Amino acid sequence: MIYAVRTTVGREGAVMSSIEEKVKQGGLSIKAMVHPDNLKGYILVEGDENDIREAIKNIRHAKGLIPKDVKIEEIKHFIETQKIEIDLKIGDIIEITGGPFKGEKGKIKRVDKPKAEVSVELLEAAVPILVTVSVDSVRVLEKG
Repeated sequence: MIYAVRTTVGREGAVMSSIEEKVKQGGLSIKAMVHPDNLKGYILVEGDENDIREAIKNIRHAKGLIPKDVKIEEIKHFIETQKIEIDLKIGDIIEITGGPFKGEKGKIKRVDKPKAEVSVELLEAAVPILVTVSVDSVRVLEKG
């Protein structure tokens, strides 16, 4: 069975590490854990419900277990990788559409297809600044 464990947002990895340590000590039937990037404040744990409850007991940032079995169909879109077609080239002028540099314009200096990231030199900065952003956070203004 798969269950969702509520955590403090941003501390999902720490909770998973703590659970892993308890599993290594033995006696708990936990088969797998995952924290999908787009599922903030939750981790998904496969195993026996009582063992999961025992594993999260007294773990900092673990807020509790949702006592309902999660069906694989409900979480499939969180754990399947999606292929993104990257049609960005070095020299393209883009606008950053998300994150701390939202609204900034820049010129693509490097495209990292496996990571789905681009390195961009900001155009309106007083000194050249190179930032790396996800390809889904940019919009092409003109082809280079």
